[in-house]
Amino acid sequence: MRDTTLESPAPVRAVANALAAYIDRLGVIWVEGQVAQLSRRQGLATVFLTLRDPVADLSISVTCSRALFDGLNPPVVEGASIVIQAKPSFYATRGTLSLQARDIRTVGLGELLARIERRRQLLAAEGLFAAELKRRLPFLPHTVGLVTAPGSDAERDVVENARRRWPSVEVRVAAARMQGRDSAVEVIEALGRLDRDPEVDVIVIARGGGSVEDLLPFSDEALVRAVHRARTPVVSAIGHEADQPLLDLVADVRASTPTDAARRVVPDVAEETQRVASARDRMRTVLTGWVEREQHRLDAIRSRPAMADPRTLVDARIDELHALRDRARRTLRHRLDRASDDVRHHAARAAALSPLATLRRGYAVLQDPDGHVLTSVAGLAEGDPVSVRVADGRLHATTTRTEAATPLVEPEEEDTHE
Repeated sequence: MRDTTLESPAPVRAVANALAAYIDRLGVIWVEGQVAQLSRRQGLATVFLTLRDPVADLSISVTCSRALFDGLNPPVVEGASIVIQAKPSFYATRGTLSLQARDIRTVGLGELLARIERRRQLLAAEGLFAAELKRRLPFLPHTVGLVTAPGSDAERDVVENARRRWPSVEVRVAAARMQGRDSAVEVIEALGRLDRDPEVDVIVIARGGGSVEDLLPFSDEALVRAVHRARTPVVSAIGHEADQPLLDLVADVRASTPTDAARRVVPDVAEETQRVASARDRMRTVLTGWVEREQHRLDAIRSRPAMADPRTLVDARIDELHALRDRARRTLRHRLDRASDDVRHHAARAAALSPLATLRRGYAVLQDPDGHVLTSVAGLAEGDPVSVRVADGRLHATTTRTEAATPLVEPEEEDTHE
């Protein structure tokens, strides 16, 4: 490379290969930095990290095996400060420099983040972050409890936005230091005061943005357990969108900022008024449509002949009634005629069998004074009174003489017995 001149320059490949050989002679080195970016691509055995200098605006790419990365306890997360044992490598094809990590250790802030991660794993195993424990916020809270630093921007954001959205809402502030050594203790005490207040419907713990060290109190285990025990729904509004202390995991609702917390807790009166108006319009439309459909059905029923003129049904039944009545009369007359014929027939038979009919044919019945019928001349003497019954009356007479008649010979009955 030292012999290159304007007339005899070195090609790019020669320079790249020379750089790769020189960097390779550096051997294994220890490097300290902060993880700015972490990439774990599906299906690859290599994990890619971007290691940033904590002071200067410099960064370098780091690669390590997935087995090494997955074996770290606690796992490395973005923002952690680490020290790696790595071999510098120059990729000549792309002209990029990277470090091939052989060992990774967390230090400083990274150690704090590692402790928080271990704490998160333990609390999650206890079920403190379970989704089924999350409570729904009240639709329209009358009193909102606020835990924040007195006179802070977070207090102003929550109070102003809440009252702008719903002017009648009351915000009850419980002051506490939001950073420092005693911050977690004061937040727990303020949370307890608001939780015991029966008028407080929801509690907001709010703080503006800050460094990772400033937000460490909101990952305190005692504070996490206090929020878990609280009977009042708790909203966490700590830091910015990228910040996520353990308080965000145990709270019932996580808000990205204090302003977002006010929007989540208190409804907007203008939006709710518009929703009520829209609901009223939808109800009016539905009710109007239902009334119109029912009116159409009623009109259709009223247009039927039976409803238009109820006498139609009666008139139709009158003809049927007349026909049934005529048929009943004919049937009754026929039966009466038959019964009359039967009566006359039986009367004729009775008349034919009557003794009076026999008398009308010229026969007479002879009786003695005692009314006994005389069937023989025996027992009568001349001068005995008798009465003769004829068809139209009775004759009283006296016997002048009696004469016996020749007896009639009755035919002998055939003997049917042997």
